[in-house]
Amino acid sequence: MRVLGIETSCDETGVAVYDSVAGLLSHALYSQVDLHVDFGGVVPELASRDHVRKLLPLTRQVLQESGSQQSDIDGIAFTQGPGLAGALLVGAGFAQALSYAWGCRSVGIHHMEGHLLAPMLEPEAPEPPFVALLVSGGHTQLVEVKAVGDYKILGESLDDAAGEAFDKVAKMLELPYPGGPAVAALSASGTPGRYEFPRPMVNRPGLDFSFSGLKTYVLNTVQERRADGTLDQQAAADIALAFQTAVVETLVIKCTRALAATKLDTLLLSGGVSANKALREKITQRARKDGFRAFYPRPEFCTDNGAMIAYAGCVRLQQGQQQTDRSFAVRPRWSLSSLEGIH
Repeated sequence: MRVLGIETSCDETGVAVYDSVAGLLSHALYSQVDLHVDFGGVVPELASRDHVRKLLPLTRQVLQESGSQQSDIDGIAFTQGPGLAGALLVGAGFAQALSYAWGCRSVGIHHMEGHLLAPMLEPEAPEPPFVALLVSGGHTQLVEVKAVGDYKILGESLDDAAGEAFDKVAKMLELPYPGGPAVAALSASGTPGRYEFPRPMVNRPGLDFSFSGLKTYVLNTVQERRADGTLDQQAAADIALAFQTAVVETLVIKCTRALAATKLDTLLLSGGVSANKALREKITQRARKDGFRAFYPRPEFCTDNGAMIAYAGCVRLQQGQQQTDRSFAVRPRWSLSSLEGIH
């Protein structure tokens, strides 16, 4: 089965072709960072309009690079939610129009399931059951994956997700958009131990996350340094390092607790923040120490992309799931735990 995958949930236009036998044949991604940088964040209307401009040329590109004709495509997978409503509608409408014109099936994919399955695109991929940490700009979740489509939420962010906290700290430090990579880059020149920030919710039971208190702690530190005139470049780097260390150690602690609670020995990380080098290093160190296995997608598949949607769509289409009509209704809010299982 050969599937065209389309991702337009936010500010990246991703298109890919995945083959159930040959694997990933081609993928292309257009990032809108330059479009939104002057605004310090994503402007939904601009994002939607840019998806309209980029989808057709990217689709032509991946078809050509994969050596595929429209007659070779057996199904089209598109991100149905969660995400920005307008951006999702662009991808859904485009996918359903192609599905009708080409006479092939279509299927709507949960954006976070796409992220969860992204490590399956790697040569060495885990088999369920495992624990997954989905850590991105809008979500921080620990999920017990019993099978594809069979998900139990073990813990999630009660307020700011880890990626959101990175973006807000970046603004406090007057770093450019996107904030996460900017904070990580600045932290590389930080002095370890100069600042010590709290590891939120690690001293209480449960696997939920909360980063709003940590964010406030950072804000107070930044304001104090500005007030006494000591917020120079080195101080900013030290704050960035202390913040990143607190987030990473919190995530690592919660992951090990989730593995212990489920009695599983495999951890999968995905989502934009899973590309963070410090997080990967700490997880890998802990895996060696505790004897569990850790899997990650390659960095280019940590952020939003069409390859993960094409793969997830292929899995679901092979099991007979598809859209029953040509509707392009989207789901800007959509719980991962409500997904239909694959049997």
